[in-house]
Amino acid sequence: MNIIKVKDRQELEKRIPSMPWYIEKFINYKLPDLSPSSLLEYVRDYEIFLSWLLAEGLSSASSMNQVPLEDLEKLHMDSVDNFRMFLATRRVQANVKTTINRKLSALRSLFHYLSQIAEDENFYPLLKRNVMAKVEIKRSHRPKDSAAKLEGKLLQEEEIAEFIDYVKHGYEHDVASNKQALYSYELNKIRDACIITLILNSGLRVSEVFNMNVDDFDLKKKLTYVYRKGKNDDTFKTPVYFRNEAIQALTDYMAIRHTQYKPLKKEKALFLAIANGKKEGERMTKRAIQELVIKYAKRFGKPFLSVHKLRHSFATDYYLQNDLYKTQEQLGHASPETTQIYAHLTDRTMSEAIDRRAES
Repeated sequence: MNIIKVKDRQELEKRIPSMPWYIEKFINYKLPDLSPSSLLEYVRDYEIFLSWLLAEGLSSASSMNQVPLEDLEKLHMDSVDNFRMFLATRRVQANVKTTINRKLSALRSLFHYLSQIAEDENFYPLLKRNVMAKVEIKRSHRPKDSAAKLEGKLLQEEEIAEFIDYVKHGYEHDVASNKQALYSYELNKIRDACIITLILNSGLRVSEVFNMNVDDFDLKKKLTYVYRKGKNDDTFKTPVYFRNEAIQALTDYMAIRHTQYKPLKKEKALFLAIANGKKEGERMTKRAIQELVIKYAKRFGKPFLSVHKLRHSFATDYYLQNDLYKTQEQLGHASPETTQIYAHLTDRTMSEAIDRRAES
């Protein structure tokens, strides 16, 4: 189990006692099939729902873990609609519809379990009435819509190589007058170039880069092993291939990893950073990886780039040379529907390429 999963499992165990007994029963039922991270998200969603019930006076319980099943049975559709409105207005969110749908889906799963699977000592369902069965959850977006949002915000063809070259060489000239920025760049440029080159030649997620250890990659086979979810939401290590361009970047970084970052012998993390006040390098944080991409992207003139958009940039380029199912496998998508976004993105890319050839 990777670092994130271990932390999420610990956090899940801390939060479960604050839940009613029937939610704890549901979590235990789901534990063999879902990852600790997924179940932790469920618990967080249930905390919001139960807190809302108490605040609205829909339960007279003194605390969340005391909310009885009967209060769930008495819920009207009006109450569910009010909860949906509460979710939409409680704070500004990046994607309100997706967030609301996820929380309602979590409730539907709980109510379904209580009304259709779990039984009392007399073999009757724990929940006699399931109001959530009436709730329709519509998909908030289509692959075509996602593609439209990404148009013009990705690196196209030759820009991928140009951005990598900028990280290796161009950035230095842009910060030449800034001694602090220049010092940081000289210290970390080989590492930073390796991270960006690897993402743009493999499509790895930021969590996958963060979790990589020294013994996870094989340069001869051009692959690295990362944690990914299977069909049943269980997590396992799976090989992800990278292009030839990443081999030299990884070789260069490994040549300086020990001398530059001086990690302790027990430190297995691939990508390291030395925190202020420390002498030994430790595993880079996800935030640090995200911030270094943003730093270079702004200077490169593409301030909209992020780790996720680098992943999209690779995927679009990869899809042009392969098919839907190879792209799905490379990116670790559970469904080909998710991968269809690149079919829409490459439609425009190919039409522009045809125009360029016609002009030349």
